[in-house]
Amino acid sequence: MSIKVAIVEDNTVFRQGLKHLLGFSADVVCVGDYEDGKSFFEHLSFIKPDVVLMDIDLPGDDGLTVFGRLQAEGLQMPVVVLTIHKREALFNDAVRLGVSGFVLKENAVTELLDALATVVKGDLWFSPAFSGYWARRTGRQNQLRRENPGLDLLTPTERKVMQLISERLTTREIGVRLGSSPLTVETHRKNICRKLELEGSHPLLEFALRHRLDF
Repeated sequence: MSIKVAIVEDNTVFRQGLKHLLGFSADVVCVGDYEDGKSFFEHLSFIKPDVVLMDIDLPGDDGLTVFGRLQAEGLQMPVVVLTIHKREALFNDAVRLGVSGFVLKENAVTELLDALATVVKGDLWFSPAFSGYWARRTGRQNQLRRENPGLDLLTPTERKVMQLISERLTTREIGVRLGSSPLTVETHRKNICRKLELEGSHPLLEFALRHRLDF
């Protein structure tokens, strides 16, 4: 069965080039290409892609914001980020949010089909240019968990709450993102504090901000 791919890329020439590249594979079919997140969401329920190729630099909401909306709406399809940027902070932000792949545009011809085949199975794929970033991130995560073993006790929802706290969202805003009541979010916050042995809401915010790229 072919992998259904949607492309969200504002550069018309590059977008058409991606469609042409995907056409070389019998295992991939492009079900739609869009210049921004708005048009992508308008068609999403009809195209139902298996994987989304998304540029970071989009008009209107950027690629990571569009990805965040996918998550907020409970749409868990893999997203492969396409970018010209090699900034480590950008890579860390994307990985922390949960993207499945990170591909440099300059390497798309040689890497993209491999990336698609990998992420559709539920695995991660990053351009080799980012291997050092991934190694450093993994090292920081391991050290953080050694120093704070309670992190391994957090549930997936509690980890998501931690991520949203690190984005400085209020309890009400976190509830909207998660589809939960403020009371439920407060319960998650209390459970996180207990597991991490943090007292009060401010230490939790400080912890989330200090380690926002690592948990």
